[in-house]
Amino acid sequence: MVDQARARRLAKRISSIVATAIEYEVKDPRLRFVTITDAKVTGDLREATVYYTVMGETLDAEPDYAAASAGLEKAKGVLRSKVGAGTGVKFTPTLAFVLDKVPDAAREMEELLARARAADDAVARTAANARHAGDADPYKVERDSAE
Repeated sequence: MVDQARARRLAKRISSIVATAIEYEVKDPRLRFVTITDAKVTGDLREATVYYTVMGETLDAEPDYAAASAGLEKAKGVLRSKVGAGTGVKFTPTLAFVLDKVPDAAREMEELLARARAADDAVARTAANARHAGDADPYKVERDSAE
């Protein structure tokens, strides 16, 4: 029987253990800028997917995704041992690492929103000085009967 609440608790614990192990115990320089963002565990608690993101050394530097992926693959056994020791479950789940694309998607959304705001401001500036086309009084005026 699948206990989703237990799977969520275990996933949270796994992400915490893996993040702590990467920060303090695994001495691979390729993992310096890796951040664990989330984890998901299957209902049978046998497989865990750990989501991570990689930051660049500076704000302008492009992150090295390939090196981070290789470092995580190399450290997978050590990390699984840490998870097994830290969780105490009967079967230690296998770990799969997946690059999290949420920060990139959020950055793209922010750029799109900034462009939309700029377009709205341009339309508002144009509308502020606009006048209606045609006559000021478009309705027919009754003529005098003398004409």
